[in-house]
Amino acid sequence: MDASSLTIHPASAEPIYRRIVEQLRRMIASGQIATGEPLPSVREVAGFHAINPMTVSRAYGIAEAEGLLERQRGKGMVVGATRKTVQSESQRMALLESSMQALARQTRELELPATSVLRRLGKLLGER
Repeated sequence: MDASSLTIHPASAEPIYRRIVEQLRRMIASGQIATGEPLPSVREVAGFHAINPMTVSRAYGIAEAEGLLERQRGKGMVVGATRKTVQSESQRMALLESSMQALARQTRELELPATSVLRRLGKLLGER
């Protein structure tokens, strides 16, 4: 994993450290980053995304407290050994539940047809 693996959109209302933690949860749950895999340093992530190093440090600290990451001497932060297996599809879907509820609520508030939203979501899912 490198610093570019994280996606940080500055326009989002959610604090950056929370977005980083959520991305790490999803990437670990799906097996995109494996147990023992080193994460980029705080400085690398902060420099690449032009954000405060304390923000990245806070995100890593929260992920470490949750057991997602471990601090290893000489290697920095690595994916924790407690995350040995890829989570099931239903467990990974649960990580999206609040975002999907928010999307559904916003769709209703904007009075958009579900078919249009689903079509757009399909296009976004096809993008990388």
